[in-house]
Amino acid sequence: MPLRKNSLAVWPGHPYPLGASWDGEGVNFALFSEHAEQVELCLFDPNGRRTIHTIDMRWQTDQVWHCYLPEARPGTLYGYRVYGPYDPAGGHRFNPKKLLLDPYAKDIFGQLRWSDALFGYRVGHADEDLAMDRRDSAAGMFKSRVIDPAFTWGDDKPLRTPWHDTVIYELHVKGFTARHPDIPPQLRGTYAALATAPAIEHLKRLGVTAVELMPTHAFIDDRHLLQKGLRNYWGYNSLGFFAPEPRYSASGNIKEFKTMVKRLHSEGIEVILDVVYNHTAEGNHLGPTLCFRGIDNCAYYSLNHDARRYYMDYTGCGNTLNMRHPRVLQLILDSLRYWVQEMHVDGFRFDLASALARELHAVDRLGAFFDIIHQDPVLSQVKLIAEPWDLGEGGYQVGNFPVGWTEWNGKYRDTMRAYWKGDGGLIGDLAYRLTGSSDLY
Repeated sequence: MPLRKNSLAVWPGHPYPLGASWDGEGVNFALFSEHAEQVELCLFDPNGRRTIHTIDMRWQTDQVWHCYLPEARPGTLYGYRVYGPYDPAGGHRFNPKKLLLDPYAKDIFGQLRWSDALFGYRVGHADEDLAMDRRDSAAGMFKSRVIDPAFTWGDDKPLRTPWHDTVIYELHVKGFTARHPDIPPQLRGTYAALATAPAIEHLKRLGVTAVELMPTHAFIDDRHLLQKGLRNYWGYNSLGFFAPEPRYSASGNIKEFKTMVKRLHSEGIEVILDVVYNHTAEGNHLGPTLCFRGIDNCAYYSLNHDARRYYMDYTGCGNTLNMRHPRVLQLILDSLRYWVQEMHVDGFRFDLASALARELHAVDRLGAFFDIIHQDPVLSQVKLIAEPWDLGEGGYQVGNFPVGWTEWNGKYRDTMRAYWKGDGGLIGDLAYRLTGSSDLY
């Protein structure tokens, strides 16, 4: 047991760093919410089924709610309940009956078991999301888990392969390894499988210098997919920007991801992550309340200026993160730095990167996000790849990303596809694409 059941010391703690931080003696908990009126920290038994402590986080500094538990240890399971107005028309969707994932959770335990209780409103009610639901969601929610970040990296360091020598292989962790006959069956489909000799030897035979992993941030399977007997295979539905996706872990321990990175590095292969910071898995106004929506909907999401009940949707996924809010920028930058500094990845490919540049409706080429990345001493030194478009007006920005960024070239893709399909009149355009698209860059 990480905690004693009957008594629990609670100290004020500190507002920084955000998340749950083990310091060798206890755990500091810190959660940002600008508009909350009260925050409770809920601790669970080792199976995640029963609440063993509910702690009123009475201390607040600069809109961060915090406390320190000197008896907490790595492995502690927890979640939050956040109190405030339930006023969807005004942009607020607080509902303390809904257990919430820590946005800074480094590890996620358990499964999401879908039911109407996971929604902040009464599903099927005539008033839709305007009618608050009062059922407790904890039984169906996965839990955040405190980690011990210690890992023996040895002499592992960034490879920093020059761009002109870089050969990237985009792969799906499960798809690449699940049916490989030379990988042990119990490891197939996992981070551990990607670190095996058969997987690495195949990549090296191809001359690959970097793997670009399709989303490995923790994501969920949408309810409507499960109802059809389907799953979210590709993973572009993130909810945890710090936690490795558990379904790809053979051991259930985040150290497996670190071991994979260390092993690939030892063979001269960089690790680039495909990251989805433009939206979250909570969907539109009729989506579930799992994390950001219940913590501070107005802060985390871009809301419609005329009808704050609804979300701005530049992604086609129901919502868009509010990049104008400094705490949302902090969340994303903290996440990126975590994966570089603690997980040793070598770069990122940003899904729908144009959405990250939107400061109102227009795409701002010198948006705050890109300015911050450019001057960041950690992130400015890794590989940065943009998918340079989104679904909003003016979102196609191929050739317009700032210095320090590379781009997926949609015009190259379209020209190659059309040429191989047999379309005529493409020799000139084909030459531009094969020689580096000087008309764009």
